Amino acid sequence: MNHQIDSLAYTNRLRGLPPTHKLSFAIALLILSLLSGAIVQLSIALWLAVWIIIYAGIPGKLYLRLLSLPLMFLLTSLPALAINGIELNQIQTMQWDIWQGWGISIGNFYLYVSRTGLYQVSLLFPRTLASTSCMYFILLTVPFTETLQILRKLRFPALLTELLLLMYRFIFSLLAIADELWIAQNSRCGYRTWKLGMRSLGILIGQLLQRTLVNYRQVSLSLAARGFNGELRVWHSSPYKPSRRYTFEAVFGCTVLTLLSVLFQS
Repeated sequence: MNHQIDSLAYTNRLRGLPPTHKLSFAIALLILSLLSGAIVQLSIALWLAVWIIIYAGIPGKLYLRLLSLPLMFLLTSLPALAINGIELNQIQTMQWDIWQGWGISIGNFYLYVSRTGLYQVSLLFPRTLASTSCMYFILLTVPFTETLQILRKLRFPALLTELLLLMYRFIFSLLAIADELWIAQNSRCGYRTWKLGMRSLGILIGQLLQRTLVNYRQVSLSLAARGFNGELRVWHSSPYKPSRRYTFEAVFGCTVLTLLSVLFQS
């Protein structure tokens, strides 16, 4: 999937737009999603879905799969916020916080659905959805090398951008190595049983570490052979053409969402 994401970042329909415009648009919506209410946050998530699926041409099934990954972690953490526990002798003092009397006694403790926790969940879920949509808009429409190029123009430390580039490169390398090892083990029935699967997984992790170190040495030698002086220079072209339609829609939409945010907060 990661190679597919990187490929879509170079081949989507918004590829010709300046990356500064797309990054500014996503950052503006991210700031707005952190400052606005649930209605505006859900509107941001829905609007970005239109930009990603319809305008950029990203497959809808892939986008939903990507959204499901962080939302799955969010959903698993929501019960910890919504459910609270107190001692039985404190039920009367916390009666206001028990939602519709939903609770159960376990020994000397009383677990119940908290009104305060549900309120926190109602704030957290739309904000997470909107923020994740902003992140995926950047990930699916702006190649990572162009993002680093913008960071260099903004005078970010060279060490930071070089580390980000190397980390990005090694992520794909690690995933490719792990995929090859897993296919090789699975073809030999290495995961037939739980005990055998745990043993195979341990071998995979050990081999992955060993091959990663070998790959790191190869990259270091190749950089030294090419006269690496502490800065990685990436060729960058500028075949970008701003779109009046997309610019007007982005500015108009952000303005409307800002006004809605002010209206709901007043």
